[in-house]
Amino acid sequence: MPSAAYLLSISLLVFVDLSTIASASDDATVKKSRQPNIVILLADDLGYGETGCQGNPQIPTPHIDSIANDGVRFTNGYVTAAFCSASRAGLLTGRYQTRFGYEFNPIGAKNEDPDAGLPLKQKTFANVLHDVGYTTALIGKWHLGGTAKYHPLRRGFDEFFGFLHEGHYFVPPPFDGVTTMLRRRSLPGHAQGRYRSPDGKLVYTTHMGHDEPAYDADNPIYRGGQPVHESAYLTDAFTREAVDFIDRNADRPFLLYLAYNAVHSPLQGADRYMDSFAHVDDVHRRIFASMLANMDDSIGAVLTRIRDENLTNDTLVFFLSDNGGPTRELTSSNLPLRGEKGSMFEGGLRIPFCVRWPGQIPPNTVYDHPVVSLDLFATAVAAAGIDLATIKNLDGVNLVPFLNGKRKSAPHETLFWRTGNKAALRHQQWKLLRNPRRGGSLAWELYDLSNDVSESQNLADQNTAKREELVRRWEAMNSEMVDPTWTP
Repeated sequence: MPSAAYLLSISLLVFVDLSTIASASDDATVKKSRQPNIVILLADDLGYGETGCQGNPQIPTPHIDSIANDGVRFTNGYVTAAFCSASRAGLLTGRYQTRFGYEFNPIGAKNEDPDAGLPLKQKTFANVLHDVGYTTALIGKWHLGGTAKYHPLRRGFDEFFGFLHEGHYFVPPPFDGVTTMLRRRSLPGHAQGRYRSPDGKLVYTTHMGHDEPAYDADNPIYRGGQPVHESAYLTDAFTREAVDFIDRNADRPFLLYLAYNAVHSPLQGADRYMDSFAHVDDVHRRIFASMLANMDDSIGAVLTRIRDENLTNDTLVFFLSDNGGPTRELTSSNLPLRGEKGSMFEGGLRIPFCVRWPGQIPPNTVYDHPVVSLDLFATAVAAAGIDLATIKNLDGVNLVPFLNGKRKSAPHETLFWRTGNKAALRHQQWKLLRNPRRGGSLAWELYDLSNDVSESQNLADQNTAKREELVRRWEAMNSEMVDPTWTP
């Protein structure tokens, strides 16, 4: 008869083996049901025509282009506002920001207005993903309220490294290691035009007719809730933090919202990139090219870390700009579109936009139906396994079934915009807009984007029936919106 000690040892072995099997089974279950990581790469003020995949041969952007090559590039990708803050309010909530009174752009001291921020009742995609187990981070620019109640750590983000206002210097004075171009009302000697310092590293320009905003006033770099000193060029600092976040969270689903302030002003090009674009004669364009190339390399570093952590197939990656390029200010081109940042013409609203998710959406695809930044919320939370029917009042849609061919219709038949007395509506291929200059006409204009993408032929007087139909559609949607909760 076996001894009691022998039986005990056998039972322990069986227990250990069963425990090991159970543990392995648990691990397999976790692996099988893993929610995909969500990475949102947001450029600031990058024009429609400025990436290689959009047709720009002057400034190589291989890493941004790789997202389009490995996934889908949208030729009709839109944002919900032609400037930073309101656009981000729509992006983070998946709702037209005019539904909750967020219509304008807080700049300077207005960032500290207690009413000027993303309303607390509005959930962000970070709130929703955090509540289903994601680790969430915002790295970069917030611009949705500069007072305590709006802080990113109170809006669903576990981690925050960045700044709260509309812009920030990439390096502080005395601007070591960069060439800096600043707007001024007047040059030395009350002259107009450009001034360049003897070493060529500082340029003043009067072409915009006003001074460079005081971006850094009351606007430190924060880690979490505390200000920190940052010595690295800001694009590089944000990339460093993003790579570190991926390293620390590679074993579990994460949301990384990486909101670069490149290529937003102030114009500051790092020396190593300025050297690469020495063939560009205009220093204005050369600085812009340096900033864009720097951001592209930074995006490359993030994508490389995702690959090195074997997370490529488990990661849904979006790239887009927050609005059209301010061409006069930055040289940021929106060609072949008309208009620029702040405008209801296509150049203010249509942006470079691409997405990849290997195995879920097809690679190297060009998608021509209109999509909008609102769709990021719905696509991300659906990818995380959340039933969209449980989230009320979304304006965006889950793009995946449209991109993989399961749904053949267009994601949106109609898109809406309103900023003060500026307004627009896209319905199918038709674009209705009014974009008055100060004190100018409020007359509606009408364009057929199917054969006039540059909005050069106003058909409002020729096709009055279509104009009036679209005005009715705009007014019907506008009746669902609310008045602004604050004004500039």
